[in-house]
Amino acid sequence: MNSPELRIGDLICDTPIVQGGMGVGISMSSLASAVANQGGIGVLSAAMPGFMQRDLKSDMRAACIRGLRDEIARARKLTDGILGVNIMVALTNYADMVKVSIEEGIDIIFSGAGMPLSLPEFLPAGAKTKLAPIVSSGRAAMLICKKWWNRYERLPDAVVVEGPKAGGHLGFKTEQLDDPAYVLEMLVPEVIAALAPFEKEHGQSIPVIAAGGIFTGDDIHRFLEMGAAGVQLGTRFVATDECDAAPEFKNLFVNAAQKDIVVIKSPVGMPGRAIRNPFLDAVKKGARNPGKCPYHCIRTCDPEESPYCIAMALANARKGKFAYGFAFAGENAHRVKEIVPVKVLMDELMQEYETAIRSQQLN
Repeated sequence: MNSPELRIGDLICDTPIVQGGMGVGISMSSLASAVANQGGIGVLSAAMPGFMQRDLKSDMRAACIRGLRDEIARARKLTDGILGVNIMVALTNYADMVKVSIEEGIDIIFSGAGMPLSLPEFLPAGAKTKLAPIVSSGRAAMLICKKWWNRYERLPDAVVVEGPKAGGHLGFKTEQLDDPAYVLEMLVPEVIAALAPFEKEHGQSIPVIAAGGIFTGDDIHRFLEMGAAGVQLGTRFVATDECDAAPEFKNLFVNAAQKDIVVIKSPVGMPGRAIRNPFLDAVKKGARNPGKCPYHCIRTCDPEESPYCIAMALANARKGKFAYGFAFAGENAHRVKEIVPVKVLMDELMQEYETAIRSQQLN
């Protein structure tokens, strides 16, 4: 099978698949290393990586630094492949998570949920870590390139463009989610066009990675034909043996119906896509309250106004405790039918990709 390589600077992936970073605790060392072992980019989430540390409530900052450091080290023992960390700009400990990732020699940092305009300032001379902002428009990609070049004389090593079908927090207004003007098929060419002048002027390739709603090998083929260098998938990797979540969490995806995939208003002030359950129904009815905020992990979250603590809700869901939490998921989560090993999933995706190529050649 001859799958196309994904090149990000001197990083060469045998398979053009990036596994999306999923918190809290959904994509950690087990999942990330399994994806990396199959030639993709395995990505750990820096959203509350200290969730298993005993001192999380008393010292969230130290617990998350230790937790992320431990997870990166554990992943490195399990793979020689390419590893990344997804770090949300909105995190209150954003700087800590970036610094730890670089200190631990992570191959690439993916950063979204805000504009990572200051990300390069954390990178010391000689550091090997690549930087890849996550954007939802060509305008955002252009702004980041301008700011990075003017301030740091560097450009992104890659750019992820995430469409409105993604799971988790979304970089769109609620009314844009179903607007044809914002579908991924429109956004990918837009971002490629926005990056082209910077590539030409500075003689640097900036590969674009398409994300949000990618589900099959045919989808991969379609976006690579459109000019993307690779794709990012999150939801499909939840239903794998190696995913770091509890079996109950994975089975929620397997058993979800299309009507269960809903858009919610997150306490952090952004729309998010999730799987409906009694917890979210209760929140919608106003039956929940946040109690105390032990973490203040997201800058835009107001504990006084929030209906619940999103960190605690996601951590509970990760353990399968859905009476006290919920799962973020992409729009296509209802299409997940079984839990399989990462190798089986990636082989299936690339076989479907090859089939799409042969079909195109026949036509």
